[in-house]
Amino acid sequence: MTMNILFYILAAVMIVATLLAITEKHPVHAIVYLVTSFFAMAGIFYLLCAPLVAMFEVIIYAGAVMVLFMFVIMMLDLGHPEEAQRPAFITWLVPLILTSLVLSSVVSAAVFRTFPGGSNVEITARAFATVLFGRYGVAIEIISMQLLFAVVGALYLGRKGGGK
Repeated sequence: MTMNILFYILAAVMIVATLLAITEKHPVHAIVYLVTSFFAMAGIFYLLCAPLVAMFEVIIYAGAVMVLFMFVIMMLDLGHPEEAQRPAFITWLVPLILTSLVLSSVVSAAVFRTFPGGSNVEITARAFATVLFGRYGVAIEIISMQLLFAVVGALYLGRKGGGK
């Protein structure tokens, strides 16, 4: 019963954080909301007995892709730090609530690690990699090329003169 409640809390946090990431006008705030959404998704994967996928969610999406997004935002120079003002406490309220919900859900999931029903099959990283790169090797290579093109495009757009 506790895992169902945690699942719904994490799902609600993920939906709210994603909606806030889409509607936020400040790009850095949108990235913070998106990272919160990714951590909530990782918590959901962990609750669904997929700790390897949860780890990939944190490492790849919340880590690498968000660093790439921050790099693009910094390259585009969307704002000037000297014009920025310190945000009021009310602006921090929603991120604090979402973050505390995610952290408390993950901690309670780690403490009450009892999964109702289901099989107790463990999948090793080697078995996962064998299936991933054996069956889906071409798709992985295409995705890696897309990421390479995105980085080259960001560098081209970030040059002096705006790519002209």
